[in-house]
Amino acid sequence: MKTYLVTGGAGFIGSNFVHYMLNKYSDIKIINVDLLTYAGNLENLKEVENNPNYRFVNADITNKDAIERIFAEEEIDFVVNFAAESHVDRSISDPEIFVKTNVIGTTNLLNIAKHNWLIGDDEFKEGKKFLHVSTDEVYGSLGETGFFTEDTPLDPHSPYSASKASSDLMAKAYHDTYKMPINITRCSNNYGPYQFPEKLIPLVINNCLNNTDIPVYGDGLNIRDWLYVEDHCKAIDMVINNGRLGEVYNIGGHNERTNIQIIKTIINYLNEKVNGNITEDLIKYVKDRKGHDRRYGIDPTKITNELGWEPETKFEDGIIKTIEWYLSNKEWMENITNETYQEYYNKTYNK
Repeated sequence: MKTYLVTGGAGFIGSNFVHYMLNKYSDIKIINVDLLTYAGNLENLKEVENNPNYRFVNADITNKDAIERIFAEEEIDFVVNFAAESHVDRSISDPEIFVKTNVIGTTNLLNIAKHNWLIGDDEFKEGKKFLHVSTDEVYGSLGETGFFTEDTPLDPHSPYSASKASSDLMAKAYHDTYKMPINITRCSNNYGPYQFPEKLIPLVINNCLNNTDIPVYGDGLNIRDWLYVEDHCKAIDMVINNGRLGEVYNIGGHNERTNIQIIKTIINYLNEKVNGNITEDLIKYVKDRKGHDRRYGIDPTKITNELGWEPETKFEDGIIKTIEWYLSNKEWMENITNETYQEYYNKTYNK
């Protein structure tokens, strides 16, 4: 039985990964480490909390003693590092926490995994791997044409993306210096169940249902490549099992949309299916975000050619599945849109 240490497993992508893996495999064990900050929620994992192959540990990845204790108690085969501060707006107002979690936390995990897996000079125990989950934002911004490849130079523009680029380079350094078994994945924007409503799609759904203004940065024409979260989880599983050591794999959805297209798609669906009073009148253009990248686009040719991965969920289908999930889980949304979130929302958008 292989044991996975999943960090940030109570967050959006991490919790979806835990669900995906436990549904797919009966012969694995998952240790989920999460500090349960505002975006981490154990309600995301209620369906698996009694699974004998699952264990939750409330800990900070920057806490050396806590992480070392887990490695002492368990024979960890794979570390899958989702744990990160990930919201650009928050990074602009409070960069230091992003450096602490994303850079120092990742380095702490790398150090402890290396110590436990190293058996000789540049020799590691067989079957171990550290998979560091990153983002396409480390590449910076694209023009109207072209795509990010694994060879695109890193050019982060926000404190968030700079902290992720830094953690990527630390992971790369551990492979280059110590020959540690590592992969890095860089994914485009994810959407799907359990996403905290500071991110675009759940924010729009939540605000529509509550008849609240929908903030749109600048002209709303910033472009992102969208990937349904389950497709991302499948890709990570493939990289863990078959990715070439030391390699970076880009994971993209071939679903480029402007922000305003996404917003109008959600409004139109809710207007037709839920409430005819939900209209585009809710859209409120606000001052553009500092350092706002214009376009992201991922070229996933490498992971497709090497591992056979392709996105399976068309955006037209995935967005409906996502909206319907939030409509069916209004209690979940109400439980996490607490005062802390509302204060943050007002501070960020209601200027």
